[in-house]
Amino acid sequence: MLTSQLGSCAPHRQSRRWGTLASHAMSTGSSSAPPQRPLRVVLFPWLAFGHLLPHLELAERLASRGHRVTLVSTPGNVARLPPPRPAARVDLVSLPLPRVDGLPDGAESTNSIPHDKHALLFRAFDGLAAPFAEFLHAACADERRRPDWILVDVFHHWAAAAAAEHKVPLAVYLPSAAALARDPAAAVPRYESERGKAQYGSDHGGMSIFQRFFFVLERCTLAAMRSCVEWEPEFFPQVAPRFRKPVVPLGLLPPSPDGGRGVNGEDATMRWLDAQPAGSALYVALGSEAPLPVEQVHELALGLELAGTRFLWALRKPDGGGELLPPGFQERTRGRGLVAMGWVPQVSILGHGAVGGFLTHCGQSSFVEGLLFGRPLVLLPIFGDQGSNARLLEKKKVGLQVARDEDDGSFDRHGVVKAVRAVMVDEETRGVYVANALEAQKIVADMELHDRYIDEFVEELRLHAADGNSATGTVSAQAEA
Repeated sequence: MLTSQLGSCAPHRQSRRWGTLASHAMSTGSSSAPPQRPLRVVLFPWLAFGHLLPHLELAERLASRGHRVTLVSTPGNVARLPPPRPAARVDLVSLPLPRVDGLPDGAESTNSIPHDKHALLFRAFDGLAAPFAEFLHAACADERRRPDWILVDVFHHWAAAAAAEHKVPLAVYLPSAAALARDPAAAVPRYESERGKAQYGSDHGGMSIFQRFFFVLERCTLAAMRSCVEWEPEFFPQVAPRFRKPVVPLGLLPPSPDGGRGVNGEDATMRWLDAQPAGSALYVALGSEAPLPVEQVHELALGLELAGTRFLWALRKPDGGGELLPPGFQERTRGRGLVAMGWVPQVSILGHGAVGGFLTHCGQSSFVEGLLFGRPLVLLPIFGDQGSNARLLEKKKVGLQVARDEDDGSFDRHGVVKAVRAVMVDEETRGVYVANALEAQKIVADMELHDRYIDEFVEELRLHAADGNSATGTVSAQAEA
């Protein structure tokens, strides 16, 4: 969605070629080269679990290579994160979130509040500027702790200013390229375009998302993108020239396929799946931060009922109150459907042999987890970059979107039935989606490929460190002027 709002940028020299970088990595790793000091990297994601969890995955991958990694967030978010894997030493730092009138007590992430409270969360988030500046000042005063890099999301304009003041190179984290590149062949629905303008251009704590994005982008040394050329060959090469910054791929950061941290056979969803035939159940999950209005939840429920497939639905309370499910729905679907409230072990569920498809909101972490196991997708994007993700996935023919109203983005039970049956029931269409999902799995589940991207990312950080110090110094001088 950002692509239609950003405008064009003048071409910029391409980032270093990956072949050259690989040769450099091989030379620095030779027996004749002295060992290099581990990097010290600070990661500070936005207050949403769709951002926190990929940052934790990246932190673990860096730490498992011997680098010292600090992940910064608020106390409530840190407490809710899964514990870092024992093999990866990640330091978790909590900065208390300031109180803001109107923001519910204990609300420290987007999944704790309705969308109409997001501006208040941004205002509280901006109150972290001073605590973060103090944290960074203390770290930079000790050469043993001084960060080599700070990596933040696109919202942290004050973190960019603090990095410039202390002459610490800054990297900005970006999601998939499809949301940032141009695709003339893809028609953006009217409702998505209008929502995007409202979402990105409106006040978010005194500054729009567009303003935040460009402030951080102008002051960063490089962008780290959760993608790679193998996944987005038509889009990835477009991003660096548009933004006039080196764009370094992180790979897709897929989670470990074993699924589980603390998941055991006592989980009710896993027990239910154990009783289902192989490949028969559709897993339905719209993420922890993308709730639907209650009337749309009802249409989704009735569509699942009419489609006739088995389903496991991880359901979050919808916006707007009202009865969560249509009257009699659970009684009518008893035996072939299970509705689970609260947290479920999503990766373990998707890896279960009884799951034959995934109805998803197309958040990046979710579709990566689905394709990690070769699951065909029913696509129901809701906001943000989910629409561009859905179009990319549909282009790859790994899934089918639920039909939407062009003006308001609503859907009905009949659109749900059509998409679910095409992906789960109709042998001809299902065969196509399954085959293409298994083809996509070859990229998503290629752990050697994604490990190689992390190694190359580390080398890029080393190569750009000197440039980053001079760049942040320039930004600081401009800011003072």
